Amino acid sequence: MECENGKHLPDCQGELAWNSGSYVCNACNKTFIKQGFCKVCDAQLERLQACGSTSYFCHTCNELKSRSGARIVFAEQKAVS
Repeated sequence: MECENGKHLPDCQGELAWNSGSYVCNACNKTFIKQGFCKVCDAQLERLQACGSTSYFCHTCNELKSRSGARIVFAEQKAVS
């Protein structure tokens, strides 16, 4: 399941809350990670954070991307067995 650019999940309409490095939906008890993808080539972006500002780098396009140049997705974190 993926939740694009929002605070609520499409299936359960639960709100995501930040908890120790990931996002948790208390309504469905699932954990999610925030990922950015390039709007041009759809490659996963590297997140760069400095001085309170967040930007992204696309290794495929070899360009720095702003938040508006990124498609943000909340993907369910799979449990490791």
